[in-house]
Amino acid sequence: MSNFVITIARQYGSGGREIGLRVGEMLGVEAYGRELINMAAQKSGYSEDVLNLADEKHPSSLLYTLAMGSTLYGMPNIRYDSPINDKLFAVQSDIIRGIAEKENAVFIGRCADYALRNTGSILRVYVYAPTEKRIARISDRNQISASEAKDLIEKTDKRRSNYYNYYTGNKWGKYDNYDIMLDSSVMGIEGSAKLIADAARIKFGLN
Repeated sequence: MSNFVITIARQYGSGGREIGLRVGEMLGVEAYGRELINMAAQKSGYSEDVLNLADEKHPSSLLYTLAMGSTLYGMPNIRYDSPINDKLFAVQSDIIRGIAEKENAVFIGRCADYALRNTGSILRVYVYAPTEKRIARISDRNQISASEAKDLIEKTDKRRSNYYNYYTGNKWGKYDNYDIMLDSSVMGIEGSAKLIADAARIKFGLN
């Protein structure tokens, strides 16, 4: 049997990252998320700090443009032949495909479902939760007010949606782009992870 992969797209504050990590532990496989930034930095030669600014942002992002204009090389308004966002997306996608060829894995975010769209053994998951649950989670985790948490959630989800839609041509969070749509508030982190792990065992014929 070929290697299997699980991709997890997630609303901000839904616990998708924690669920992905737990799924990896349950199945005894590596889970990759922000680690891909470090791997992309090593492969591309760009600094990790610069790539963090471009992470999950598409080239027309005003925040990205302002940040890069004032940060890269310390010089404002530098023009590039190809946006670093595009380069990061290409490098990360190449790394994701390379990992999938060598091992079973869980990928969190980074348009992994699209990068692996031609992979046969794949389980595509989208994790979401009611807004009030996410506000409470982010407010508690980041020690910020509910209004600040709500604003952060809206901005992060919009950024992720724009990034995904821009690079894939698909719609982020649209049900027919995924195999499982999961409300993490129903069973919590542990229960949600177990549901995904059990689904993977059934789909991939794991013991």
